Amino acid sequence: MTQTVLCLNAGSSSIKFQLFEVVVGDELVLAFIGQIEGIGVEPRLSAHDAKGKQLIDRSFAPNEVPDADAALPRLADWLHQHLEGEMPIAVGHRLVFGGTKYAAPVRIDDDVYAYLRSLVPLMPLHLPAELAPVAALRRRLPDLPQIGVFDTSFHRGHAELFQRLPIPEQLHREGVLSYGFHGISYEFIAHRLKEIAPDLANRRVVVAHLGSGCSMCALVEGRSMEASWGFSALDGLPMGTRPGRLDPGIILYLFQTKGMSVQEVQHLLYNECGLKGMSGISNDVRELLASRDPRAHLALDSFALSCARCVAQLATVMGGIDGLVFTAGVGEHAAPVRQSIGSRLAWLGLAIDNDANARHGPLISTASSTIACYVIPTNEELMIARHALAVIRRAA
Repeated sequence: MTQTVLCLNAGSSSIKFQLFEVVVGDELVLAFIGQIEGIGVEPRLSAHDAKGKQLIDRSFAPNEVPDADAALPRLADWLHQHLEGEMPIAVGHRLVFGGTKYAAPVRIDDDVYAYLRSLVPLMPLHLPAELAPVAALRRRLPDLPQIGVFDTSFHRGHAELFQRLPIPEQLHREGVLSYGFHGISYEFIAHRLKEIAPDLANRRVVVAHLGSGCSMCALVEGRSMEASWGFSALDGLPMGTRPGRLDPGIILYLFQTKGMSVQEVQHLLYNECGLKGMSGISNDVRELLASRDPRAHLALDSFALSCARCVAQLATVMGGIDGLVFTAGVGEHAAPVRQSIGSRLAWLGLAIDNDANARHGPLISTASSTIACYVIPTNEELMIARHALAVIRRAA
């Protein structure tokens, strides 16, 4: 019997999944990947194997899959059929937030689930969607081990200097502090650096996770020292539809002068700002790069400038910088964006090799560059599956 580990990454309108086979030495090999998207609107379940062969592509009526509770049984039924009744030995969930309590992956029992539910007021846009499949599986398959893997865990070792925010002590005690996110991605990159550039892995490295959501992390000896995201996923760099760091006075202006409600401000900040808001065109970097509209170029230039500023800021925290790694969708595929960021860091000694950058690396800096610059694809799902398997093995 082949053992498998299922990885779930749930959002408000989609559930992405990957299944890994456990082979000799507890190595994990991708079996298939898929998603249920358009939940409640145009639901569609699709999946393909590691070689790209289509395994399923089925659409549903909106009332058949109105929410995550209805989506999970559809996925479970297909998995049961496809795996011929052999269910995974564990399910690993990407959870954005583990609060102050969980600094490592954990099996989700009644107490863990109750604690995570108590954190929803701190992360109202992310945790409900991520916990929905946890709850559905607990009802349907109560004996199936479910493992929570937290985006905040990798950053939980930050010194108090980097965790504390300039707010009253009472708010800090309530959990309002700088957590840092994208930790699963950064942990994967830290491991990959040991394989790709072992001499660099234990030095001072900034990792730029640039996708729809964007953040950066300062790695020193492979561990997170500081991150651009703080208390929420609105902080730090501008993103596809989020503004990044913003003068709090703007929020007061929206409430006091524009008369906007909390829900309206929340929607604006999460859905209408960033590259989309500044360009007035799109949040898709590919569209902006192809556009001749000056607003598109301004948005991309502003984004690159913000990224360069963040690299310099994290270099200050580390007392210098030896390496820069680009990862995630934009970081891995948008050579012009990498070049634009790199050109703004020439004063630090970074020199991008144009040909290597056009090939997407992995090494894209010149031999004379004092900063080694790499493009390394991330794999958060594999990291989640590894953690889930490790938790199960420790409990055996």
